[in-house]
Amino acid sequence: MPHIRKCDSSDYQSLVELWEKSVRGSHDFLTEESITEIKEQLIPCYFPEVDIYVIADHESTVGFIGLSDDMIEMLFIDPGHQSKGYGSVLIEFAKNRGMSKVDVNEQNRSALRFYEAKGFSVIGRDPTDDFGRPYPILHMSL
Repeated sequence: MPHIRKCDSSDYQSLVELWEKSVRGSHDFLTEESITEIKEQLIPCYFPEVDIYVIADHESTVGFIGLSDDMIEMLFIDPGHQSKGYGSVLIEFAKNRGMSKVDVNEQNRSALRFYEAKGFSVIGRDPTDDFGRPYPILHMSL
């Protein structure tokens, strides 16, 4: 049975590794340069700004979610554990904590379909990500 726990900075390095595996498996539109830029910002900039919860099964971390205000800021599942319900468990966990919004890379069609299946609808679009990179962002809400 999977369990969810709040993480702290001692978890960050393992989350970076999980993030990279997940991104390389699902974000084929990102350049190597973009992956490196984002990865370098995870621990100093992104992770401390959100409440991160990990989902573990048999004591092995299989994914994590980052929450802030009413927003799901990040959700990553280890590629070897995708399509096993862990993402759905984390979404329900987030919804139960009042999360009702998420941003998704437009090119990540599987994530878009996943969030749509969970009840989210596109309410807006930006032509670039927050750093001006050519990765359109879809804003979604319940």
